[in-house]
Amino acid sequence: MSRLLNSIDSPADIKDLSQSELEQLAIELREELVTTVTANGGHLASNLGVVELTLALHRVYDSPRDKLVWDVGHQSYTHKLLTGRRQKFSSLRQYGGLSGFTSREESEHDPFGAGHASTSISAALGMAVARDLSGADYHVVAIIGDGGISGGMALEALNQAGHLSSPFTVVLVDNGMSISPTVGGLAKMFNKIRFDRRFHLAKQESKRLLQALPLGNVVWEVSRKAKDRFKGLVMPTMVWEELGFAYIGPIDGHNIIDLEIALTQARDYREKPALVHVITTKGKGYLPAETNAVYFHGVPARAASLKNVLTYSEVFAQTVLRLTRENPELVTITPAMPEGNCLNIVEAEFPNRVFDVGICEPHAVTFAAGLATQGYIPIVAIYSTFLQRAFDQIIHDVCLQDLPVVFAIDRGGIVGDDGKTHQGTFDLSYLTLIPNLIVSAPKDENELQHLLYTAVKAGKPMAIRYPRGPGLGVKLDTVLQEIQIGKWEVLRYGEDVVMLAIGAAVAPALEAAQTLVADNIEATVVNARFAKPLDAELLSSLFSHTKRLVIIEENTLMGGFGSNVVKLLQELRMYDIKVKSIGIPDQFIEHGNQTFLREKYALDAGGIARQVRALFPVHESAYLFAAKDKR
Repeated sequence: MSRLLNSIDSPADIKDLSQSELEQLAIELREELVTTVTANGGHLASNLGVVELTLALHRVYDSPRDKLVWDVGHQSYTHKLLTGRRQKFSSLRQYGGLSGFTSREESEHDPFGAGHASTSISAALGMAVARDLSGADYHVVAIIGDGGISGGMALEALNQAGHLSSPFTVVLVDNGMSISPTVGGLAKMFNKIRFDRRFHLAKQESKRLLQALPLGNVVWEVSRKAKDRFKGLVMPTMVWEELGFAYIGPIDGHNIIDLEIALTQARDYREKPALVHVITTKGKGYLPAETNAVYFHGVPARAASLKNVLTYSEVFAQTVLRLTRENPELVTITPAMPEGNCLNIVEAEFPNRVFDVGICEPHAVTFAAGLATQGYIPIVAIYSTFLQRAFDQIIHDVCLQDLPVVFAIDRGGIVGDDGKTHQGTFDLSYLTLIPNLIVSAPKDENELQHLLYTAVKAGKPMAIRYPRGPGLGVKLDTVLQEIQIGKWEVLRYGEDVVMLAIGAAVAPALEAAQTLVADNIEATVVNARFAKPLDAELLSSLFSHTKRLVIIEENTLMGGFGSNVVKLLQELRMYDIKVKSIGIPDQFIEHGNQTFLREKYALDAGGIARQVRALFPVHESAYLFAAKDKR
């Protein structure tokens, strides 16, 4: 690391730097970002695009007294480097290290934790109102991208902010991207501003000429209403003023001087909220990221070797493509993540039947419900952590009306380095409590394609939850088959203990069962591929030889699959079954490698085997061993 960045331990250290020093620091910051993120994984392109903006923010504002609220938080890496976390930056996204997002626990310079989009304006407005109510004196800034600001929650916050007129600043980082290129009416509006500076030049020149003439100021003021009408026609920035914001921009997001001038104007404006519109280049300063910002939005950690097998996401998309070719009524909806769900291959062939609705998860679900009422079969492809944002729509708009919407839930379970805001460890709990909804999870990528085929044929709401990352490398069947809904599958028979596993937990449960043979413990392993409905018939037949049951799920134990199985046992009056549940405890799971976290929570084969052995006291194990020898 070079000398200049080495000397930066707090925002105060950059306030007196010269222009040339700032430019050098920007270079060094980008070098550090590329070095660390390509090694650890994380959000590269988005952080490269806001280096100069972050420097300007910390020169104009006084953090932590002033509150800088980063939307999503995935573009806060430069902010971390400037706020006392430089020496720990190499631990980014590592277990026990720095989070890949903002975190209140991590630093006083992070006034609001994040990980999901469109929250910053609401939070910043809350802080501004709290300041006003208490008579305090500090500034509040929300930094949000053009993808995040299209989310319904951000628009709701803008609406109230304009009504309250409490002064604070929204910095709109406009690069035409969220994860993928932004879509929708707001994106079109931003494009008009981004690529047409003629109005700004004409306005400035007209004012200059008029003021040079006698009575020029009077003429300029008289023409204000006509000017505003004209502005509303040719420059859609008028929408911000109609919402109650003072608009500043567009500003070159890589010119520190211009940024500081604009931010200072916004900071010192006290009449109402200000919106500073900043134009940036995603991936700025690193050619691979500039030319392929979608790929470099989030890069994987460098690994010694990777499985040469398809990911679950790839198998999902290939199956969707196949089903879309066969069924003209099949459509797919995704909220701003076509690449993450690998749906670009479907979109390339069927551009009119794949809908990217932007960062609008509730809308995605109700949009699907509307399609379903007219005879279409919508697949909503979404990450588990983001489906949480559409909970009411799943209940009210889909399941209450029993509409045939398919929820393809990627990143179910432990996702790893993205941490507590992205772990998909709640879906089995919040989905199985909803009437009319079938909830499933495949044991491998082959079963995923069959469950997807089943869901499309079901004629009812159905969710399929699958993990992040590569599959198991199993052979994919060429003929798709319907799986009987609610029926589990016995993969292995044993008379000492029943292991009931769902989804990604099935493979390590099988491996654990093989390990336990050495301890003379024979386990029945069940692939409980349906979390709802449960297979009561099979469950009641499993305990002729044993009264021990181990339930394994990569989901919170609170209200999860295991708790529903226990409830079913009670309904079946099977009170004598000794149950051990393995899953996620009642806590948020921090960032860390998937393998490490599964080992930590006993969700790997070794951990499962240890938990099963604990059901057998030493004297009882010896008795079992002797009894089996006699047989």
